[in-house]
Amino acid sequence: MLKLLLCASACMVAATAHAELPAKFAEKGKLVVANTPNYPPMEYRDPATNELMGVDIDLGAALAKQLGTEIEWSEIGFEQMVSSLNTGRVDLILSGMSDLPARRETMDFVDYMRSGAQFYTSTKNAAEIKEMTDFCGKKVGMSRRTSFPDEAAKWSAANCEANGKPALEIVGTEGSADARTQLKQGRLDGAVQGSETLPYLTELEPDTYVIIGEPFTEVYQGIGFSKQEPELRDAFAAALAELIKSGEYKAIFDKYKLAGSMVDAPLINGEAVK
Repeated sequence: MLKLLLCASACMVAATAHAELPAKFAEKGKLVVANTPNYPPMEYRDPATNELMGVDIDLGAALAKQLGTEIEWSEIGFEQMVSSLNTGRVDLILSGMSDLPARRETMDFVDYMRSGAQFYTSTKNAAEIKEMTDFCGKKVGMSRRTSFPDEAAKWSAANCEANGKPALEIVGTEGSADARTQLKQGRLDGAVQGSETLPYLTELEPDTYVIIGEPFTEVYQGIGFSKQEPELRDAFAAALAELIKSGEYKAIFDKYKLAGSMVDAPLINGEAVK
């Protein structure tokens, strides 16, 4: 567990009336937040300094400052996050998590970004794979811990099998980095990642990957909260609304070249805040 001080003592002022932490969290003086820093540009470590960086890290800092508190980042495996939230080991999740209907059964989300699953391939495969249906019958890797395998299977049924083409051969990987490694090794023909990660990826490793087509799903990324803490959820929704109004939210997304992924206003479980 790594504690990252996000607000100096001079910032420890009362939150605004519009975005105020519930008393029990304000009294603690910090929020424990689950994060897995392996999903650039959402969360990652600077190779030179080992410092936490990314959209979620900057957004978490801004939200903490808005609410007059600190964040203690708890680095845990993605598959352990929901159980950690619901057993009280962490107060919330801010780690590139998609707001999916199945997840809403056990948690609530404040949605802050648009996303979608998107295909890409290696430059050496680009002559053969030029459009999305060229992946039919090919080996395509994606993190087994995400919703991507199920979503890719649905896409394949509608776009490959329904048109008499062979199905995608979906390969579950140990995260997106593993998929990229296998793609570069020639063990995969393509891969799937969140659309928000691919511009960063192609800039980080130029002339290595080619994005194919448009995202084939639409989903929001959300901050996850226990259903037992609606007041905390609502405080974050209010704080996010204030960051959007002030322009600080836009500045964060512009920094990581993700202006196209911004939302106009916070959503709770995919719905407009009442």
